[in-house]
Amino acid sequence: MAELVQYYGTGRRKSAIARVYLRPGTGDFKVNGRPFDQYFVTESQRSSARQPLHSSETASTFNVIANVRGGGVAGQADAVKLGIARALLQFNAELRKKLKSEGLISRDPRAKERKKYGQKGARKRFQYSKR
Repeated sequence: MAELVQYYGTGRRKSAIARVYLRPGTGDFKVNGRPFDQYFVTESQRSSARQPLHSSETASTFNVIANVRGGGVAGQADAVKLGIARALLQFNAELRKKLKSEGLISRDPRAKERKKYGQKGARKRFQYSKR
């Protein structure tokens, strides 16, 4: 039996985690077993998730299978973006310079700030009454 060739990358954004597999194919894209266009509804989410494939000009070379958990759909799209970029680096390390110049390799560290005690939220205070 022939060995399955695939490249794996993990992407994270906020609380979303994406496990992305790139397999040689025709450009089929599935997220959680659903077609790409049904899962990511807005065009900005779609273009964000596809960005590494377009910048490396490998959009029609790979089938993408992504399993995503946690967070919202926008965070999941960015997690898929990072996962694809990391999988592409596993496929061809020479793509690193191009992907890095577009800012696709670095993880976005921004996350929700914790709520502090004695306050209503992370930054908002309780109302102050002078009298």
